[in-house]
Amino acid sequence: MGGPTGMIVAAIAAASVFFTAGAQAQEAKHYRFAYDQPKTTGYGILGDIFADKLKALSNGTMLIEQYPGAQLGQEPQVLQLVKSGDVEFCISSSANAATLSPQAGVMSMHFLFRSENHLVEAIADPDVSKAVKAMISETVQGAHVIALATLGLRDMYAKREIRNVADMKGLKVRVQATPTEDTMFPAYGAQIVHMPFGSVYTSLQTGVVDVAENGVNVYLANKHYEVAPVLSMTEHEANNSLVWVSDKLWNSLTPEQQGWVQAAADEVNRKQPAKAIELEHQSLEKLKSIGVKVVADVDKSGFTAIADPYLDKLARELGPHAEKIKTLIRAIN
Repeated sequence: MGGPTGMIVAAIAAASVFFTAGAQAQEAKHYRFAYDQPKTTGYGILGDIFADKLKALSNGTMLIEQYPGAQLGQEPQVLQLVKSGDVEFCISSSANAATLSPQAGVMSMHFLFRSENHLVEAIADPDVSKAVKAMISETVQGAHVIALATLGLRDMYAKREIRNVADMKGLKVRVQATPTEDTMFPAYGAQIVHMPFGSVYTSLQTGVVDVAENGVNVYLANKHYEVAPVLSMTEHEANNSLVWVSDKLWNSLTPEQQGWVQAAADEVNRKQPAKAIELEHQSLEKLKSIGVKVVADVDKSGFTAIADPYLDKLARELGPHAEKIKTLIRAIN
């Protein structure tokens, strides 16, 4: 098609394509979803379940942009950004949630969960989820929780083996920002060191800390095995997470849109725990194949003998929400 007429038709066609794309772009809204772990972790599984379900329910009008690897800040900072409405969604560990709502520390209590199966059942349980949401809505302003998730159980890693509680004596352990950890590790005879997750690698490397503890996949994905090549399967605590939405965003959504967001979050609650545990098992095999020493037969009896009396005591001290959540979790068979 030559000549001026052809050029005009082509220009109109191009403009109409541009206009249509513009109209579609106006319909689709993008939302930031921040978390501090790499996309290859259980947080990425969570982000994908949520994003895919929300896109499907909203017919492509509500799109999630994931910001993994602490691109928008470490969890305590991102929680503040969600509260102020500068970030729409985030994942935080229950331990970091305790910086906003101290009773959330109940989810980090040692040996609250008896096994991986117990953990999966408890986190996917609607009553547990409901109790945690109620706790946050009564104690936090500016944001609320729409789902629970987990990255599995936490284990200890160091340059040495930890086979029983006596091996903890005098060791410097990096802990998260929750009073429950401040109580438990000294009870085992260790010293505690507070630091953000991003500083753990160099601190293990330089000896600022002797031991760190986290999920198997987190240990693998962040290459902590390079500086702490012995993984001791203590399974002392769960790596639980809360999914947050900013009230600023939530209050701007129509009831229908709020329904889509909550339905996508419910999908996370149902599906993510089992998928995260599967990832833990795959990660353990990978670590063994690259020569990490795994101490599978840790004697937990000394740890649990110290930890068990604290379960009721700490939950009671934390408050009524914490007590209710602990009771619900312990009742699940």
